[in-house]
Amino acid sequence: MELNFQELDSKTRYKLLTAAVIPRPIALVTTRSSDGTDNAAPYSFFNVFSDDPPLLILGLQSRNSRIPKDTTNNIRQCGEFVVHLVDRPLAEAMNECSVDFPEEVSEFDVAGITRSSCRFVQVSRIEEAPIAFECRRTIMLQINENRELAIGEILYMHARDGLIDPNTLKLNLPKYNIVGRLYGDLYTPVTETFAYTRLSHSEWLKKRTT
Repeated sequence: MELNFQELDSKTRYKLLTAAVIPRPIALVTTRSSDGTDNAAPYSFFNVFSDDPPLLILGLQSRNSRIPKDTTNNIRQCGEFVVHLVDRPLAEAMNECSVDFPEEVSEFDVAGITRSSCRFVQVSRIEEAPIAFECRRTIMLQINENRELAIGEILYMHARDGLIDPNTLKLNLPKYNIVGRLYGDLYTPVTETFAYTRLSHSEWLKKRTT
């Protein structure tokens, strides 16, 4: 089958993209409005973008009425946000944060997640999250009336005790229990892994001749 994306409507493209590009990491993003309301919302159009400078990127979509969501407005206005990775114990609260609550309602309160302070940004982070990145907006790119890209510089990282070795800074994957986004209502844990060693050109040539 071949599909011309230039001829498909946005709902069909979304269906195909989210089904094919899996699993996707989930960013549970917290922001603060100009009136001080703490917001939390999940996004799976997300990934790390660069290590120097340390950047991550969020794909932000407007509501059906083309009105920007709270996360977009808050990042525009305040220029700060926190990205949390989602593990299995946090998954249910993450899903509750996807409800389209009125802007004066804080997802921290309705989803039962705990506010914790940050070091460099004036945004609450989620205490229960295994990993949290404090971010400062670098740039907002307006792609069209429904889509923006937010690129943020990572200023500080919070990790649950025991998750990262303090000497080697290696992540303890069995303790992470991270989940990824599939499509529809489906999510997946990281339950099985495999490894390949990346070879230099000389190592590859040697392997081919032995």
